[in-house]
Amino acid sequence: MFSAAQSEFWQEFKESKSGLIGAGITVICLLAAILAPLVSPQNPYDLKQLFLQNSYRGPTIFNEWAYQTFMLGSDGQGRCMFSAILYGLRISLYVGLMSTLLSALFGTLMGLMAGYMGGKPDAVIMRIADIQLSFPAILIALVIMALWGQGLFKIIVAISVVNWVFYARTARGSTLSEREKDYVDSARAVGVSSVSIMLREILPNIMAPIIVIGTVRIANAIILESTLSFLGLGVPITEPSLGSLIYQGYQVLFSGYWWISVFPGFGLILIVLGINLLGDRLRDVLNPRLKR
Repeated sequence: MFSAAQSEFWQEFKESKSGLIGAGITVICLLAAILAPLVSPQNPYDLKQLFLQNSYRGPTIFNEWAYQTFMLGSDGQGRCMFSAILYGLRISLYVGLMSTLLSALFGTLMGLMAGYMGGKPDAVIMRIADIQLSFPAILIALVIMALWGQGLFKIIVAISVVNWVFYARTARGSTLSEREKDYVDSARAVGVSSVSIMLREILPNIMAPIIVIGTVRIANAIILESTLSFLGLGVPITEPSLGSLIYQGYQVLFSGYWWISVFPGFGLILIVLGINLLGDRLRDVLNPRLKR
């Protein structure tokens, strides 16, 4: 069922309890987000299911009607917080995954080109990356969102613009090492084009560090999106993420409605912790120099 390499990978991966915990948390959060319409007791964005008389209900399991709909309480619009967290988790994970995919694709290609071609292309791409890294990521994202406006697609592009440099630098460093190896020289000798060498020969051999960087950057992308949403520059109010829910709870936090902000915050901490633990273990397994 599994190849020798896959079996060896799993044997090494499961040696770390923290890695298994991280993988378990990540899988549970992914399933919760995917199955949100099926497991949530309420669609929090269906106006027909919202009633203002249910606003600011505290979390309880002792009241029969509240047990079914408001286990974690409700917000000022009468939305079930448990349902809102599940739907918000969907948005946060979608933004994190899509922005990571876009930035990894673009950054890896730029780093691959810079490392293989060298010369002016390398100098131009790396100087652009260096200039961008001299500014805080949140500042670049804030400028892009302030100029471009709110929107799910817009925030995905903004986060992708912020993160591509990490993949470019990683891909470039790995390519510089790979391009001097015998298999690359053999491909050149038989007349294989530079594009084919980069995409078919070098790219598969530099994917391990890219996968590790990508796993960690998913968590960073989720945090960045939550920060932008908390500041009012993230996803629109009709598609609130965990960051938007935290912001809504923060506005009434000192009125005693603590659950509106605390529970989404706990959900954000949980998914980021799971992804970081998973990424840390993948780094150890996929990089022989870091294996313990």
